[in-house]
Amino acid sequence: MKNYRRQYPLFSLCGLNCGLCSMHLDKYCPGCGGGPGNQICAIIRCSQQRDGIEYCYLCDEYPCEKYDGIDAFDSFITHRHQLKDLEKARRIGINAYRAELTEKIEILKDLLENYNDGRRKSFFCIAVNLLELQDVKYVMEQIATEIGSDNPTLKEKASLAVNLFQTMAAERNVVLKLNKKPTKK
Repeated sequence: MKNYRRQYPLFSLCGLNCGLCSMHLDKYCPGCGGGPGNQICAIIRCSQQRDGIEYCYLCDEYPCEKYDGIDAFDSFITHRHQLKDLEKARRIGINAYRAELTEKIEILKDLLENYNDGRRKSFFCIAVNLLELQDVKYVMEQIATEIGSDNPTLKEKASLAVNLFQTMAAERNVVLKLNKKPTKK
């Protein structure tokens, strides 16, 4: 929404981790409340009508009807953990949640810089978003161990990283694909 600003635009009002979104990384979107470029958002309007609540979980009506089915389908970023992440932020505190998200963002940047063969950006964004921080860190340690002092090609490193993330996801019963809304015929 034009001229809408938030102190921390990388975690949205509704629980999306904007800092882990490919659209944000490519600078097509400034994040929730990051300034120009935001789409019209009913949740932002709702927040403004409620004295600018910073996160939906702070509202007396949370979770409201706006959250019915909100995590069924994804956009450029996975929506599957919106409610879970809002609850986590409420439980551990927003500063602790931001610290975790910041750590995940740094890991994602490392993955994109050192393990992306040009076809893995969305995969890495989804994996880092959906897996718990300790699982992501464990996979990163495995990658470092398996690469060791070898000098693999970028394609080999990308393949190794993808396989290790897929293995962790399978252990956690997490599907590392976006849930796209079926197209109408």
